[in-house]
Amino acid sequence: MDRITEHPVLSPKEGRVEVRFTFDGKPASGYEGEPISSALVAMGVKRFSSHAKDGAPQGIFCANGQCSQCALIVDGVAVKSCVTALRAGMDVRSVEGLPPLPLSDGPRELAKPRRVSCEVLVIGGGPSGLAATVELGKLGIAVVLADDKADLGGKLVLQTHKFFGSEADCYAGTRGVDIARKLSDQVKALPGVTVLANSPVVGLYADRAAGVLVDYRDYVLVDFKAVLVAAGARERSVLFPGNDLPGVFGAGAFQTLVNRDLVKCSKRVLVLGSGNVGLIAAYHALQAGIEVAGIVEILPQVNGYKVHADKIVRAGVPVYLNTTIVAVEGEGRVERVTVAEVDEKRRPILSTARTYEVDTVLVAAGLSPCDEFLRQARDFDIPAVAAGDAEEIAEASSAMFGGRIAALALAKLLGRAVELDESWVAKREVLRSRPGDTIVREPVVPETGTWKPVFHCVQEIPCDPCTTVCPTHSIALKPVRGSIMDLPRYSGKDCRGCNACVAACPGLAVSLVKGLDGGGAEVVLPFEFPAPFEPGSKLALLDREGASLGEGELVKKVFNRKYKTWLLTVAAPSEIAVRAIGVRVQSEAATRSLPEPRVERLSDEAIVCRCERVTVGEIVRYIKEYRVRDANQLKTLRVGMGACGSKTCTPLLPQVFRQAGVDPAEVAGLTLRPLSIEVPLGTFAGAGPLAAGKDRMK
Repeated sequence: MDRITEHPVLSPKEGRVEVRFTFDGKPASGYEGEPISSALVAMGVKRFSSHAKDGAPQGIFCANGQCSQCALIVDGVAVKSCVTALRAGMDVRSVEGLPPLPLSDGPRELAKPRRVSCEVLVIGGGPSGLAATVELGKLGIAVVLADDKADLGGKLVLQTHKFFGSEADCYAGTRGVDIARKLSDQVKALPGVTVLANSPVVGLYADRAAGVLVDYRDYVLVDFKAVLVAAGARERSVLFPGNDLPGVFGAGAFQTLVNRDLVKCSKRVLVLGSGNVGLIAAYHALQAGIEVAGIVEILPQVNGYKVHADKIVRAGVPVYLNTTIVAVEGEGRVERVTVAEVDEKRRPILSTARTYEVDTVLVAAGLSPCDEFLRQARDFDIPAVAAGDAEEIAEASSAMFGGRIAALALAKLLGRAVELDESWVAKREVLRSRPGDTIVREPVVPETGTWKPVFHCVQEIPCDPCTTVCPTHSIALKPVRGSIMDLPRYSGKDCRGCNACVAACPGLAVSLVKGLDGGGAEVVLPFEFPAPFEPGSKLALLDREGASLGEGELVKKVFNRKYKTWLLTVAAPSEIAVRAIGVRVQSEAATRSLPEPRVERLSDEAIVCRCERVTVGEIVRYIKEYRVRDANQLKTLRVGMGACGSKTCTPLLPQVFRQAGVDPAEVAGLTLRPLSIEVPLGTFAGAGPLAAGKDRMK
């Protein structure tokens, strides 16, 4: 099995039990309780099924229960394998065409769904939902928190990097997986909160009730007075030929496999999108021992934090701006990706095309808010507020404050006498800020025998851990904006060389330098990858933006357990030491393209509706022929009729209408489905097997 057994941040999961099952009649194995999809990917399986329309191979895409690309037949029943736990003895089979109907085992005794009551239903257990639940619980409000994952924390569970923001207010300097644990523990300690983990909300009803599929098995009705929607966001698909091949999947799915399930799902990836999600996904790939051919961005500038981009570039990953994917190709799975520069209208310039051999393309080109329940609640005149990405796409630090603010707003709607701390609003505004100016820093001159911090962060972003961890308070933000957007500076005294600022910096953008007697200097560098080199080794040193500076000699290495970061002390010439901040991680060979590009597929072959495999060309022709101005007309082509409930294709339709010469503003959108996921009919009547989750609601 292709598992991650060594990782610079994560530890192998202990106590997991290996179980046997069959896949398409052949012996297979995985860990009990993990998603079936993860067990198969660990075995090297990329193709899960064949589509009924044309036999096209289907593979995992979202790993989040949102689409149907990972559907499999398990013990005779079609399921989404990414949310179905593996058990010993399962008979797992690919879906070849349409799944068969399960055999009937006779009539069942039906029962009314059980009901539980609360004042507030919180939908989503990510950073905003957890923060909101804590505030509501403190006010003595009875809360049911329902989340579709077994572990609370949302995307925090997938984040192994240290977070930006305020150390005092939102755990800056702490890794996402650890923030998830802290927030989850706070929620579980509140007596008035009932947590329904691994239990998606499937429907919201006008009589102020919600259907929850507890443990994905038992249908329970939750009666409430108000709802707080913190369901997060789903990743957008992108239109290019081959966008449906197994091996093209969302960055979040990649992080789920690599960081949550410790599955080494790829050997070499290319990332589409240079926002923070794409930059971080590339970094996580390197930490998992996976090569990254590069990051392509259609815009002329990096879309995420510069410190994220800098640390990925100096690890050996190039970022190609004004560049997009032309096509992805392969026999049943991703084998090659062709990219090209774009013109001023963002059209590919094929003369600049380059083809890379990769087995995975990570799509990190934006998010769509999961706000369906908010819209339903408002249609039903139910008191409702949104928080986190369901309200506005932003960083997790902002989402936490958004959750707290939303909780108090909802408490007011319920008649509670609460007052909002206005400082929360101000802090949230800072945390949700786009990057500000880029500042030129004055060069640092090493002093013999005295340590001195060097700051390699030059872009204004919300971040302050280096100022809070300094034991002598010698680091402070230079007052320009008057917030944590300001850049840090050193007062010029009292540095003890404790390395806390180097270890805590989320951007790996702080080093320490000290001049040596007789010339030269030592520099302490942060490093978040395996460090097999020993003192005396020669290391290739890089500057902030990845330019080679020459070699330095490793003097010593220390692992900071609190921040799970290596601290490398390197001796080098002074002019190199003050500029050095990185050590190359992957070789240039990992980023080389093929000698000749391949451009063989047409743009209108790109899949819009993944469930029903409807292409751009088919939809454009239909729009033009029938003068379509209502997206629901496209259901004639089966657009939006698939198992994902139009979640994947809906964000793409405006782009397709524009390609057909129609202003999307003139088009009526697809009708919202009443249920968010598929539920077997018998489940609504209590015909499913009893689940352990019922005990949690007594």
